[in-house]
Amino acid sequence: MSGEKFGAFIRARREAKEIGLREMAKMIGVSPTYVSKVERDEFPPPAEDKVRLIAGVIGCDVDELLARAGKVATDLSDIIKRNPVEVAALLRTTKGLTADELTRLAREAQKTKYK
Repeated sequence: MSGEKFGAFIRARREAKEIGLREMAKMIGVSPTYVSKVERDEFPPPAEDKVRLIAGVIGCDVDELLARAGKVATDLSDIIKRNPVEVAALLRTTKGLTADELTRLAREAQKTKYK
């Protein structure tokens, strides 16, 4: 994930898909002024529900866009709250792993879950 700010990222993706500001605003249920201010980082990133809608419009992974917005998906927060010590230990154990290694670990966890 690049260091590009949330607003600049969504603006670049929106423009690359040739979606107008007004069209995007209508698709996510906000005003064009609001979208413009978010894209210029004059407003903070919107709430999770709007970030999810934006991700769908610009064709971006929801979790990636939430991370760019400095947010964690509600379902992940719930998992952490149910098992805070275990999840923290798991995440700390994965520190330093590559994206490929994390993907392999997730696949192994899925296999274990569905046995």
